[in-house]
Order: sequence, then structure tokens, then C-alpha cells
Amino acid sequence: MNHPFERILLATEHTEFDQGSERVAFAMAQRCGLPLMAVLPVVSNPEFEIVAPQLAARNDREAAAKIDDLHNTATQLGVSFEIHVRHGVEPYREIVNKAEEKQADLIVMRRRGKRSFLAKLLLGEMVSKVAGYASCNVLLVPRNCIMWSRGVLAAVDDSEQSMSVTIMAAAVAKECALPLTILSVAETGVLHEKAEAVVARHAGAVADLDIVVRQLVLAGRPHEQIIAAGKSAGCDLIVVGRRGASNAVVRMLLGGTMQKVAEMADQPVLIVSV
Repeated sequence: MNHPFERILLATEHTEFDQGSERVAFAMAQRCGLPLMAVLPVVSNPEFEIVAPQLAARNDREAAAKIDDLHNTATQLGVSFEIHVRHGVEPYREIVNKAEEKQADLIVMRRRGKRSFLAKLLLGEMVSKVAGYASCNVLLVPRNCIMWSRGVLAAVDDSEQSMSVTIMAAAVAKECALPLTILSVAETGVLHEKAEAVVARHAGAVADLDIVVRQLVLAGRPHEQIIAAGKSAGCDLIVVGRRGASNAVVRMLLGGTMQKVAEMADQPVLIVSV
């Protein structure tokens, strides 16, 4: 059976902030009967480790304990599991490289780690760079979340690439037997009719999937309306698109609306590479 994702990679440091992403990744693998791959990035500085080898040894011991713990979880859930430790100066590179090496079609990871006083709402630097540079889809999960069970929201616009968001969101909704809400935000009332046409076209593209599809058009700031619609429509997964893939700086910064949704939503946010 084909699933929306066949090769799931969990990127985790196995901290308290990773609890939600681990929970969701294991649940997805268990539900779909898929193996789960994982990567545990460990910050490594060869020059410093020569001077202080005891710190490197301690990092290896901590990584081994985390691996054992994750393997135990997989065994309890009956999930086939493999995990790889990747050492490097920049953890995001290790995650992105492992995803490419394993041909993952989805990276599941936390939304943020420990907040700094300079970035109270921003995505963590490692997370932001993975979401920006990964060539596959990325699912960002707040630490208190569980796998979706109520509904899927696809946030779309009038671009051709946006259809990929609807197709992916519909596939997830079909897999989980959930209703799909297709939303387009008109920033001004003048654009409302155009947004309605966009939503209708997207709904028509997935009409043969035998799922409940709701069409929704709202006016206002896109990220605010997307987040509000997720709550009002009872959707516990938000699907958005990522563009700007040809520009490394844009990839890293992700883009205004998408990044704000990923930062502020209470639900997991699936970023579709379009």
C-alpha cells in the first residue's frame, strides 16, 4: 500500500523539546507499518576534542544512552528502527546529509529547542536551517503534540506550486480518514473572489479521493488567518508550502507567512517542498 510518506527520518537530540516529534514519528511509523529511520546529531569540534578528549567521551556515552532509550521505545511499539549518530560542527548539515543519503521523503523534528532571550518566538537555528535546506518535506512538531486525529488544513494560494500542498494534504487526510479543509487567504476584500476560485480549483483536484473537503476563504494577514482557521476548523495538522528553493538565503529564512505559521501554530506544521 502506498502511503503519503514511505521513508521517514526522525531528527532528534532526544531532549525534552524532542518529545513531540519523537511521539509523532513513532506513531506515524506504527500506524502505517513503516520502518523508522533516525539521526542523532552530535556537535563535534575535532580541534577542541584533541585538547579535551574527556568531553568527547562523555558525549559518546550520552549518545549511546539516548540510542538505547529510543530503541526501547521502538521495541515497545513494534516499530522497525534504525538510528545513526552524526558528528559535525553544524548539526543541521548532518541531518540534511543523512536525509539525502537515506532518500528520506519526510524529516520529522522538533519546532524549537531551548529559547534564547534574543529569539523568544523564532524557530531554533538548527530547525530553521534544516527546514530551509532539506530537499524533502519537513514536519515541525511542538513538544506537547500528538499525531493528528481531527482534521487537516491545507493553506494555498494562486501559484502553480501550491497545488502540491493540496495533493499532499489530501493524501494525509485520506490515509488517516480525516476531513480536509482547503484555505486561501485574501489579504484584501477585493481579492476574495479570486481566492474562492483558487479554493474551488484545489478542491476539484482532489474530488475523487472520497474524503470530506471543506472550502474556506478568509481575509486578513495570511499567517494569522491560517492559524485561526486551524483552530476554528478543528484541524490538528497544518500543511503549507515552501518556495525559494533556488536561493540559499531564502531557503534558510524560509519566507514570511510559512515561517510565522511554523513558529506560532499549536499544531504540527508540514512544510511541503514545492
